[in-house]
Amino acid sequence: MAHEDTLPDDAGHDEHEHEHEHGPLAELVTVRDWLRYAVTRFNRAGCFFGHGFVDAWDEAVYLVLHTLALPLDRLDPFLDACIPGDEREAIFDVIEKRAVDRLPAAYITGEAWLGEFRFEIDPRVIIPRSYFAELLHEGFSPWIQDPASVTRAMDMCTGSGCLAILMAHAFPHAEIVAVDISPDALEIAARNVAAYGLEDRITLVQSDAFDQVPEQPFDFILSNPPYVTQDAMDDLPAEYRHEPALALGAGEDGLDLVRRLLADAPRFLAPDGQLAVEVGHNRDLFEAAFPTLAPTWLSAPSGDEKIFLINRRQLL
Repeated sequence: MAHEDTLPDDAGHDEHEHEHEHGPLAELVTVRDWLRYAVTRFNRAGCFFGHGFVDAWDEAVYLVLHTLALPLDRLDPFLDACIPGDEREAIFDVIEKRAVDRLPAAYITGEAWLGEFRFEIDPRVIIPRSYFAELLHEGFSPWIQDPASVTRAMDMCTGSGCLAILMAHAFPHAEIVAVDISPDALEIAARNVAAYGLEDRITLVQSDAFDQVPEQPFDFILSNPPYVTQDAMDDLPAEYRHEPALALGAGEDGLDLVRRLLADAPRFLAPDGQLAVEVGHNRDLFEAAFPTLAPTWLSAPSGDEKIFLINRRQLL
């Protein structure tokens, strides 16, 4: 009888060859599998969704489809498609960045969307999100009755350049001045402006509010400035802490920059020019700080009274 250590090779197999591998990389096969896993992972990690997606499902769909280079608006045909090993590793890495590092999806993919408009993004610039995007889609109607009549407009605190680009589309005859204090943000804005072929219509200016902007009359100035209060800054979810603090915080009541904009805007507005400023949930704080002003508060599909509109005569 043969000794155990002299058994033929085919009679003894490495015990590990018969062990089933475990874990998501081995067990999750289809797009459907990975979406379920991602949603559970995000929910258990306590991820916060405030950068363009309403919940874990929407964000999981976007991240999985983007990672697999699939159309972002066509999930159903791919739900039961099997995913090869190397692509599973890529999806797993993306989910871990989101759940463990709490990176917003836009910083993982390097892009953000406002409607059908795509913008390049990285952590040097705030992630595009604004009620203005919805209003500009309609040409800022009815507050601007004829978009073609706007010949000069400004985007104050332009960040990635997203609203300046939307303004260029909304106001087809307008020259746009896009202002930001951050050279890093303006570098990204320049790439986005170039991607849309708008270099001849959008001028980028590095300036602390209006300080370095050449004085000229604008028909329309909009601004989505920093407006987060100090208390809110202290309690920000982890996702927001990846964004530049300079683009978020604006003093105790969130109105430090708004005060400067209201004080200086009359010098930059045409006689019938209008200023629109987003202040988010700070309407009560604004009205307490400026009790004599009576701006018009605007409504957008995703939020009411987050933007105020005021004209030059009212400011004077």
